[in-house]
Amino acid sequence: MIISDPQRAGRYGFHGLRCWAVVSAIAAAAVTVHLVVDSRVLSLLVAVSAALGTVTAIVIGVRRHHSVSVLPWYLLAAAAVPFAVGTVVREMSPAASTPLDEICTLTGYIGTSLAGVLWLRPRRARAHPDVLLDSALIGLGALLASWIFLITPVLDSGQAAMNTLTTVVFPVFDALLLTLLAHSLATSSRSETSLRLLHLGVAGALLTDIGYRLSAAGALTVSPDVLLLPLLGTYVAVGAAALHPTMTTLNAPRPIRLHHSRQRASVIAVALVVSSLVPVARAPLSPLDQVIVSVVLALLLIGLLIRSERAIGRSARSERQAKYQADHDPLTGLLNRSALLRVLHREHRDWAERSLCLLFVDLDEFKAINDSYGHTVGDELIAEAANRIRTAVRRDDVVARYGGDEFVVLAPLDRDEATKMAERLLGTFMKPFRLSIGEVPLTASIGLACGGPRTIDATVYDLIRDADAAMYLAKRRGFGYMFHDAMRHTPAEPIQHSWQRETAV
Repeated sequence: MIISDPQRAGRYGFHGLRCWAVVSAIAAAAVTVHLVVDSRVLSLLVAVSAALGTVTAIVIGVRRHHSVSVLPWYLLAAAAVPFAVGTVVREMSPAASTPLDEICTLTGYIGTSLAGVLWLRPRRARAHPDVLLDSALIGLGALLASWIFLITPVLDSGQAAMNTLTTVVFPVFDALLLTLLAHSLATSSRSETSLRLLHLGVAGALLTDIGYRLSAAGALTVSPDVLLLPLLGTYVAVGAAALHPTMTTLNAPRPIRLHHSRQRASVIAVALVVSSLVPVARAPLSPLDQVIVSVVLALLLIGLLIRSERAIGRSARSERQAKYQADHDPLTGLLNRSALLRVLHREHRDWAERSLCLLFVDLDEFKAINDSYGHTVGDELIAEAANRIRTAVRRDDVVARYGGDEFVVLAPLDRDEATKMAERLLGTFMKPFRLSIGEVPLTASIGLACGGPRTIDATVYDLIRDADAAMYLAKRRGFGYMFHDAMRHTPAEPIQHSWQRETAV
């Protein structure tokens, strides 16, 4: 069982503060020694000590907080050692770089990348395609910049095959780590403190390697002591992340945060602008560079078009959903009252020259059932009644929930067709309703109001008023249904209609 953040913070509050104080003191001391003391050997010892401290912090954090998945943490711990060895070899060697230096650094990159993939894997099943696409676009932009500024200068310099291979591989890993970083940032919540610290650690490792690559390519002149600073920050951030209680939640499934699409689009826009300017900065380009740049730019353009198309489709779906919710009753899916009052304008072209009839349906004794069994059962009854009404009318007829237990059917009907529809509707209510509490009998009363061809300026208000009045009289006298124009000469006793005779038989 995983202890929640507040519980774990209370349990390990004192020990956590003490560990954080120790980490902060060590980090401050390391940076001070590195900047103040002008000794290459001492600076390297500080870097190695920071790496060993990171490994120790990971071991302590895993044992103290009982992480569910320890493999990613141990991969980070294993990656810290070759990173430190590679740094020592690179700084102590008179050459710009050596195979051992590159192999150690590459091993550290592989361990870090595997840890990142393992942490992101639980999110992959729920990851949204837009988030994956945005991360890939950012990675492609980084890969293009890496090719022009980091890989091409070394390829043109004619270095040894081993150096050339590692020079090509490292920028690719940088682009991969940047893609993982962008994807993790897009799918993580602000409460994941440990993950935020790991983000800082990955950013520090990227800055360190990019600085070394730019220096090797002759595009940047910077002191090695300065390049060690982000690496020290990486060690401190990873160690602090391992000691924080939220380190236990990094491998747990969590909902994907999708509502930051605009922020990701801004980052993509910057990446595209930079990518479009990169070839100009290194002009003229060799044939190989032209092919690589063209392919990457084409992939960026295709990805951007796909993203734009998905954004347009998502906006259209949201607009349709909002319009549907504005016009439909959420319980039954029928039109609501406001949409019903606009229906003549919508159907004017088909109904302008035809007589209309409105049927006002009210459920008998619904209030008693709703009060006796509760609103949940009442909602079941309303939804089932709506389904029965929908199946009893024609496909093009308008059906709406007017409010409460009242429904309206509006259709181009003459008097005989309206009579048949009313009897068909009442016949569907003769069977008991099967609800969660069992079978519940329920009948309905219908009022009808018909009129001749109507103009676009006419509304349904008159028909609703007349049909409502006819429905109340039909309910009071037990007629089942009644036309408004027949209210004046209605007999006191109900007439047995065809739907009643069929049910009796």
